[in-house]
Amino acid sequence: MCQKNQIKYQTRSTVLVIFVKKRILIFIEMIDIDYQINPEDLKNKLALFWELSGEKVRLIDKNYDAGKGSPVFTVDGRYSTRGWTEWTQGFQFGSAILQFDATGENYFLEYGKKNTLEKMAPHISHIGVHDHGFNNLSTYGNLLRLMKEGKTRFNEWEKNFYELAVKISGAVQACRWTKTKDGGFIYSFNGPHSLFVDTIRSCRIVMVSHRLGHVLQGENDIKIPLLGRALQHIAATASYSVYYGEGRDSYDVWGRTAHESIFNTNDGNFRCPNSQQGYTGFSTWTRGLAWAMCGFAEELEFLDQIPDLELDALGGRQKNAGMMLKAAKATCDFYIENTPTDGIPYWDTGAPNLHKLGDYLNKPADPYNTWEPVDSSAAAIGAQGLLRLGRYLLNKGDTKNGGKYRQAGLTIINTLFESPYLSTDPCHQGLILHSIYHQPNGWDNIPEGQKIASGESSMWGDYHAREVALYLQKIINNEEYYTFFNCAV
Repeated sequence: MCQKNQIKYQTRSTVLVIFVKKRILIFIEMIDIDYQINPEDLKNKLALFWELSGEKVRLIDKNYDAGKGSPVFTVDGRYSTRGWTEWTQGFQFGSAILQFDATGENYFLEYGKKNTLEKMAPHISHIGVHDHGFNNLSTYGNLLRLMKEGKTRFNEWEKNFYELAVKISGAVQACRWTKTKDGGFIYSFNGPHSLFVDTIRSCRIVMVSHRLGHVLQGENDIKIPLLGRALQHIAATASYSVYYGEGRDSYDVWGRTAHESIFNTNDGNFRCPNSQQGYTGFSTWTRGLAWAMCGFAEELEFLDQIPDLELDALGGRQKNAGMMLKAAKATCDFYIENTPTDGIPYWDTGAPNLHKLGDYLNKPADPYNTWEPVDSSAAAIGAQGLLRLGRYLLNKGDTKNGGKYRQAGLTIINTLFESPYLSTDPCHQGLILHSIYHQPNGWDNIPEGQKIASGESSMWGDYHAREVALYLQKIINNEEYYTFFNCAV
């Protein structure tokens, strides 16, 4: 006899059976989750990773022509630029700072500090982008965190300098504000009508600015609480960028994301989903999905640090945490169910030629296929979201779901930190291979003899691989748990 909404799980290659109104819906957990692997099992891979990572930072420092602009992605193994927005420079110098944190080599600290001081100031006051959390938390924020953790020499004026940079950056990002019928959001560089799913990860600088005691002041000295802006933006992302299988449209599936959500700025109404870097607004660009996975999970961790009194005036803890948790679970579930067995996704789950790969979800991803590229950068970002959500749920007593997400994250890293994704070529400036930037625009390099983009790296993919590697290393070494808000504790 069928029971409504009965859910059964098995470990590894899990079959998820849902009985709904006498119809049986079967989903396969496509990632072949390794339920035995532990962070300690990755120690040797992490050691090789950091060795190669240091070589790549030095290679870029020595050979990249900074006069061309920020390095964005590699072409034939050498970093090149792409003038869209300068959103990757913080990843370049932030990578060196993370390398110092992981290895203690002063060269990387001095390189990161020097270039942050000399080149990052325009990013603090950049009113034209939604990328402040990417650029400035990766540089000023990491330097502030290292000082507060005792990894670098304490200097009061230097600390104040980093704090001021982060405070102002968070406020400038929060100024990019569009009101909606039910709140508002930080709009993308496309303009006030545009909500990007990416921005939830960049939104963390607004949270840190608030945590440091800053407040945004508007006309007539009206004080605008940064925490309120951040929570409204996160709620808008959860409501409009993430789908829950609740009938919004014909493509409403649990955990699917839209890269861009379009609003009528005259009346604040939502109009439609869209995509800039994905295939369509009705398919899921996997890097956008990964931004959501990571963003919701780490904002849940941040919310635990906020006193109830602060949240009471903003809807309360239960409402905000419930909204974030639902979105985090949904996006992580969608990733697991729509990614090949080894945990590396193709660039868009609705990419038009995926069907030509056959049963592509029931085998490891093939970065050298002839039809559609994979995106390793989505794996690097998404893995961190899975790990953080897993830990969050385990700490809340949900061992079943927490264990699943944690082990899925470890499974992805186990794949990502070896061939064919880890770059061991001493002449290749990239660290993680097979990253995709903008498939619709055709910006990614197609190597000679190949039919699709492959074999290249991106500055955000390399940075986020370093970030998740540092996350795991600190867990293995029993160091202070690594979060974006450690710099504001």
